[in-house]
Amino acid sequence: MDKKLIDGKAIGTIIREEIKERVQKLQSKGCTPGLAVIIVGDDPASHTYVKNKQKSSVEVGMKSELIQLAATVSEQEILDCIAQLNDDDSIHGILVQLPLPKHIDENRVILAIDPAKDVDGFHPVNVGKMMIGQSTYLSCTPYGIIKLLERTNTQIKGKHAVIIGRSNIVGKPMGQLLLQRDATVTYCHSRTKDLAHHTKQADILIVAIGMAKFIKKEHIKEGAVVIDVGMNRDENGKLCGDVDFADVKEKSSMITPVPGGVGPMTITMLLKNTLLSAEQVCDTDKHEDK
Repeated sequence: MDKKLIDGKAIGTIIREEIKERVQKLQSKGCTPGLAVIIVGDDPASHTYVKNKQKSSVEVGMKSELIQLAATVSEQEILDCIAQLNDDDSIHGILVQLPLPKHIDENRVILAIDPAKDVDGFHPVNVGKMMIGQSTYLSCTPYGIIKLLERTNTQIKGKHAVIIGRSNIVGKPMGQLLLQRDATVTYCHSRTKDLAHHTKQADILIVAIGMAKFIKKEHIKEGAVVIDVGMNRDENGKLCGDVDFADVKEKSSMITPVPGGVGPMTITMLLKNTLLSAEQVCDTDKHEDK
């Protein structure tokens, strides 16, 4: 195995086995964690993501419920569906697959989900708790990246982490989670001048900009840990990240591949959040490792 590679698939498999054991413990007490996914419309990529989430939840022993709605569905119908799931004691996690059709207000939909079942970690209540370091459901991709760093024994405390991207889903929460672990954090984005000046200072570089093979070896310093969140297609239609893997690999100390790096961890942490939600409801011996 290449020691430079941060194998998200392998690490995710280990964590999923741990999740499966805890699911079995809950089932022995008469409780099966339940995850409900709402998907609106016929976007092929969204359906692929949802299929993977369903398959993964079943593999760890969870109940999986898929609700498919037409692209023409009204906003109120989605809100009514969420309200039913909020009241369903067999459902511990609710996920609405984004993006939604333009006539649907995503913010209203997210706000409608019970924060106790918001296993995506998008509800403002959970985002606020994350910001001040309280136990909550963390946004799955940043949560997964933290686990990748921890499971590869990457030192975070005292290190300089540079994040390229400022989305609410990845960039912003990623910085906060690293800050809580005593990293010094710099955010970069599309308006940052002299990007390489900042990225070359990074001990840990996290790239989430949605531009295929944008980051080259001249952007990083020798021995940096590089986490590539991107998922793009190159000129040949092949999956690739935001980092030019072949160009950067030898200069980095460790790097995530695309695919097989961050992606598997995102779904893994969705399962972990659903498990934690179920444990809060069903298990008197609650785990405190959110």
